[in-house]
Amino acid sequence: MNQKMLSKHWTSLLGVLLVLAAAITLFRYTIDQGWLTDTLKIGIGLLSGAGIALGGYAWVLKNRNQLVGELGIGLGTSILYATFSFAGIYYGLWTPMTVLLGMTAITVLLVLFSLRRDSRLLMNIALAGALLSPMMMRPETDQVFTLFLYLLIVNAAFFFLSIYKKWTELRVVAFFGTWTLYAVYFLAFDPGMEGLWSKPIRYAIAAFVFYLAGFLVASWKNGRCFDGANLYLSLVNGVGFGCWALLIWDGDVPYGVTLTAIGLLYAAAGLLVHRLSGSFAAYAASHAGGGALLLLIALAQLGNGWEAKPLINTYLWIGIALAAAVIGRLKNWPLGEGAAVIVWFAVGIYWFAVTWDTPRGDWFGVYVPFLNGGALAWMLLAAMGFYFSARAASGPLPDGRGQGTSHLFAILSHAVVGGLLTLQIVNVYDIYAPEAGDTAKQLALSISWGVYALLLTLWGSYRKQAVFRWFGSFILGIVALKAIFLDLSGENGLFKAGVLLALGAIAFLISWVNGRWGGASDGKPEAAELREI
Repeated sequence: MNQKMLSKHWTSLLGVLLVLAAAITLFRYTIDQGWLTDTLKIGIGLLSGAGIALGGYAWVLKNRNQLVGELGIGLGTSILYATFSFAGIYYGLWTPMTVLLGMTAITVLLVLFSLRRDSRLLMNIALAGALLSPMMMRPETDQVFTLFLYLLIVNAAFFFLSIYKKWTELRVVAFFGTWTLYAVYFLAFDPGMEGLWSKPIRYAIAAFVFYLAGFLVASWKNGRCFDGANLYLSLVNGVGFGCWALLIWDGDVPYGVTLTAIGLLYAAAGLLVHRLSGSFAAYAASHAGGGALLLLIALAQLGNGWEAKPLINTYLWIGIALAAAVIGRLKNWPLGEGAAVIVWFAVGIYWFAVTWDTPRGDWFGVYVPFLNGGALAWMLLAAMGFYFSARAASGPLPDGRGQGTSHLFAILSHAVVGGLLTLQIVNVYDIYAPEAGDTAKQLALSISWGVYALLLTLWGSYRKQAVFRWFGSFILGIVALKAIFLDLSGENGLFKAGVLLALGAIAFLISWVNGRWGGASDGKPEAAELREI
């Protein structure tokens, strides 16, 4: 059954799932009421599931409506999966080996039928039923090993069929369904997480390695097409496992060790794909780059406990970004420059978040504005941002995209400069004028930001770049609102009037600059200004 038929009859899939959910709900209700013995429940499940599946198979053999037959086989198989969940997982009435053999037999028959009949809808119904059954029928005792075997058979079979028949949705549903089941059972049992090799981490590692290898094989078999859904799901797999590993190993394994292990696996996968494909395609670049990034993050964990660690981390990552930018420029390697931009942006966000509680890094034993370790970090970030802006304006990007990217980097760099000014002014007041009070400090910040907005407008007008004029005007508007509603709240009228007059003067000066120099040059319309340097 092709993709078009599957899309047309997805409501049939939904109907089967609703019927299955109703059957499971009724099954659990009989458990709560004690109406049927466990043996009788298992017998009813096996007989009804097998009967419905065989009826659907007979319907198909008689060359009748294949859709009806597939729905019958899918519903019957789902009931059998639910029975296995009840007998092997819910109450542990069957041994893990019994569940393994039964699941293997049913799944192999299902796969063989689907291969022969090209039954895509059937496999989707069976997969959804296999994942829905243990999710709705959660056990009261810990039978997680049986569930692991159950999911191993389901994932192995459906991944094989997904790769062989190029039915992408099977591995997508299997992936998300399995991790969802992991989360459901983790929350339901609240298992012990002590030690390096607890049950939760064992099963998480098994799922992570299975999907990492599975998506790699799927990409290889798909004409060596290492992109698309396989790429994104592989990355999601790493992120999900990383979160679980950090949660489970919290206090037992340092974060750096966890990130190093994941980074090495992803870097190895990326290099393997590069070796096989002969190029740094999206898969190779993302996995190798992501793995390298995780290794660098793990490196940044060194020195935990030091008071100045945030500043050290910032310098470390600035150095890495600078090295990547230099190598990319010298080797004409866009990937290196792209990595430098990503690292620069990430470390900028990090520094904005931690700088307020980080030691200033005084160089001379006393605080000197703009001559301290913290200020140097701001300056390096701003300088790199302005370099990226200039590089984008003159780089290989098309003219329109290059100018837009250049403006974006410039605005981000100006935001970094604003952070530098803010922190230095705050430190000056905290150290040399603590008696001045918070109002004076906030007003000084407002005035400095207003002056900086004026400088931005002057620059934009001089270079005929409207984006900087707009940005400067926007900053001035924010400063005015801050001064009126926050800084001057409760102050006497004379003082408030003086500050507002100063801000008003800056606003009029910006208007005069825009009117004097802000027009289009050489008869070019305003809309063209964004494309000029």
